[in-house]
Amino acid sequence: MSSRIKVDYLLNSEIVQTLKGAQDKKDFKCVECLLKDLTKENPDAVIELSNDDWLKDPSVQLPPAVLVGLWSLEYKQELTSPLCIAAAQGFSDCLLYLLEHGAHPNLSAGGKVALHEACSNSNTECAELLLEHGADPNQLTEDGQAPLHLCKTPQSLRCAKALVRHGANVDLPTEEEEDTPLLIAARHGLSRHAQLFLRYGANVNHTSSSGETPLGAACLEAQQKLGEDQNEGHLQVSSILLSYRANVNQADNEKRTPLHKAARNVQISLVQLLLDHGADINAIDYNGCSPLSNVLQNAILRQEWQPDIVVQTLLNHGSIKVWPQALLKVLAACAAAPKTVEILFNSYTLVPVTYKWVEAIPEDIFKLHRSFYDSLFALEYKPRSLQHMCRSALRKVFGKYCYLFIPQLPVPKILQDYLLLKPEGYIN
Repeated sequence: MSSRIKVDYLLNSEIVQTLKGAQDKKDFKCVECLLKDLTKENPDAVIELSNDDWLKDPSVQLPPAVLVGLWSLEYKQELTSPLCIAAAQGFSDCLLYLLEHGAHPNLSAGGKVALHEACSNSNTECAELLLEHGADPNQLTEDGQAPLHLCKTPQSLRCAKALVRHGANVDLPTEEEEDTPLLIAARHGLSRHAQLFLRYGANVNHTSSSGETPLGAACLEAQQKLGEDQNEGHLQVSSILLSYRANVNQADNEKRTPLHKAARNVQISLVQLLLDHGADINAIDYNGCSPLSNVLQNAILRQEWQPDIVVQTLLNHGSIKVWPQALLKVLAACAAAPKTVEILFNSYTLVPVTYKWVEAIPEDIFKLHRSFYDSLFALEYKPRSLQHMCRSALRKVFGKYCYLFIPQLPVPKILQDYLLLKPEGYIN
């Protein structure tokens, strides 16, 4: 598309080279002066900042990286305009000067307009100036994104507010993925953006081309950070979406619900939030996996995030258990997470331990967690204790309400924890 646009200042021109040199040196005063000088001749000048024109020459010697497929052979040309540069850099005074001297706010250069640049870089003052001078708040980039779709950081909130005040469509989807601004805000954990879009009437249950909802996107992208208990942004977004009646069980095209995604990411606070709002704990995706299966699949990869607590929570809310004959495979996969193995094993009344279990544990893992696995393997062809049998009987009576009724029993806290499958570090 950009190749059909008439370029006023080519890459090798003196003014473009001077402009690029000033930008490289961060001489912003020089950049502003150059942009103003350009406006005197043509306020809507198209400037070429880069050009892979050498790729079109059949006689060119290709670099080794191209030959091994590390570079794309697609022709690329980066075009911009004085207005786009000023908006991207946050030069509000220069931007106003350009607008007052005839620069068109909706002129596209290189697939973007100045408003896109302002929003991408969270330059609120520039965004407001452009909107006041007639910039279209819903104009799409070459790849089908509106300015609101480009508000992806906490710092872009004021830009988003300015856009919606000037009529930006909060339900406008991107052209390919069909993501709305609310879905993008949820994906990036931007709770204040989400609240803003919902106040302006955004569809809380919009589905993208992949069947993703804002709630599903928040759960999919939620990642625990080092030193934190939970990614607070995605948790807050999810709470807000649920307060606006987001469908907690709406699945994507792979039949994965928000709970599948939260469990897979080992996000205990998010899992608990979804369960509190009626999430289907036994939903099955296209791969035949339940939320419990998802967390077990990631127990080793995300062991520092305490997958055992997620497993314990799901089981106490009535999750279907792993088919007993498949326990050996789970044991082999989760051997390095003994707390998870203990909780899962204790959720059954009786599962025969055989020599195959011993063989399934790698020697280094066995040595690292020897006391636990010694207690487990001591049960080979032996019955469980009477205490465990009583626990199983009570848990069967309470069923999916174990989490609710067991804490109300008039027994010591240590016994309540035992009934709720809290790991002890050994099997009795």
